[in-house]
This record gives sequence, structure tokens and C-alpha cells, in this order.
Amino acid sequence: MTIQWFPGHMSKAKREVEEKLKLVDFVIELLDARAPLSSQNPMLQQALQNKSKMVVLMKKDLADPRTTEKWLTYFQEKNIPAIAVDVNDKADIKSVIQLAKELGQEKMKKLEKKGIKPRPSRAMIVGIPNVGKSTLINRLVNKKIAKTGDRPGITKHQLWIKVKKDFELLDTPGILWPKFEDQTVAHRLAAIGTIKDQLLSLQDIVAFVIRYMQEHYPDSLMERYQIDENMDDMWDIFVKIGKQRGALESGGNVNFDKVSDIVLRDLRTGRLGRITLETP
Repeated sequence: MTIQWFPGHMSKAKREVEEKLKLVDFVIELLDARAPLSSQNPMLQQALQNKSKMVVLMKKDLADPRTTEKWLTYFQEKNIPAIAVDVNDKADIKSVIQLAKELGQEKMKKLEKKGIKPRPSRAMIVGIPNVGKSTLINRLVNKKIAKTGDRPGITKHQLWIKVKKDFELLDTPGILWPKFEDQTVAHRLAAIGTIKDQLLSLQDIVAFVIRYMQEHYPDSLMERYQIDENMDDMWDIFVKIGKQRGALESGGNVNFDKVSDIVLRDLRTGRLGRITLETP
């Protein structure tokens, strides 16, 4: 299954991001802590490489904390300041503001040396759809400014937002890239809800998730569905989950689409435990 998804507004947003980079001092790149590398847009990396950047690993409360630590080390070894965030944790929000302030102050000192009058530093916030960008912005300014939702593609336009007196933030729409050369990346992003479910074969995505969990999180799979790591036949696995969770049609047959919905909902809400789908 080849996954491609590139609505017109995303192509326009990419051009606008590239144009607006000249207006900002640094970039705040949001990645999903459950798939940090897969959720990093390769289309934007070239445009961002000459800008100061900090990485925010979003949804750390859903990710494996041990693997999140490894990812933070991975970015820091590349000299990219990185922080993991639960948007409902006020201490995490303060840490984002502090790190952004430090990055902005470096830029302001350089401008002052050139004789340019001090001003609030300016940052652009970028990330793929459904990474939690709007929610983070609302937490940073402590009021509802950006629209939020649990589906990708909510933010359609760019918007300047003031974060206290510390810095100004340019919001941008979430942008995906046109084609996933690596289908494992596509499966990870689909599993965490980056791509609209209606565009996908959810049974394929769930089969990928179950195989990954059998290898990396067998205890979670056993605890939630009584699925053994040695169970090999995916048909049997779906049937077992379906019967256990009541995903049945008339006649008592298991509805595989319902099973797929159940497993993805369990994954995305943390009922399967704190799971990360890739390691550095």
C-alpha cells in the first residue's frame, strides 16, 4: 500500500513557510515523541538548515519515556536544543518558553552588536498535521487563539501571536510531504493519526502496529488483548481481538474494520501503554 496525501493548501503553505523564514530569528519544530524522525518533514529540512532551531517532542505522555530520553540525546548530540512536552503540564510549558527565550536572546545580542534596536525575538512554529501545534500555542499564550482538534489539517493560514513579552510566534499550517518513499514511515505516521483515517487501509496500519508491539512491547499486547508475541497469523489475531472486544457483525462474524478502529483508538489514547514506534 502506497500512502500519498498532499492537499493543495499544504503546497501553498510550504511556499509561504520558505518566504516567511526571512522574518524570523529561529524555528520551533514540533515532532511527535512517538515517531520523532518519521514526523520530521524532509521537505522543510533544507529550508530550515540555515536557521537556529529548537525541537519540541510533543505528546511525551503517550511515548515510551526511556526512548524519549534517547531521542533527546540524539538531537542534543546534533547541537539541536530539544525538549519533551506534555501540553497539560505547566512546568513543561514554562520550559518551552525558557528555551525559546534563550534561543531568541542569542539572536538579539547579535542584532544589538550591529546597532539594531532591541525588539522581541521572532519564532516560526512548524510541524506536521495533528502534532499538537495549536494546543501548544494556546498553552504558551494561556488563552485560546489557535483552533484545536484531533484531526489533521485544522490550521490553514499563518498567524502572528505574542507570547507574553518574551517573543512573537508565527503559526503555520501543518505540512506533509507529497510521497512517502519509506512505507514504514508512512505506517508510523498513519498509526499516530497524522494522515486522515478515511484515506487509509486501517487494517494494514493495525497489522503493522501489532507486529511492532509483538517485537518491542509484548507485555502491553498481552495485557490489553491477551495476544502472545508468538501468535503469527494476523487473521487469528484480529478474530481474537474482535471477539474479546465485541467487534461483531450479525451472524457473529468479526468486523475487521471495527477491530482496526479499536486498536488505533487504544494506541492513540495511551490505553495500550506508552509506546514509541521508532528508536534513534
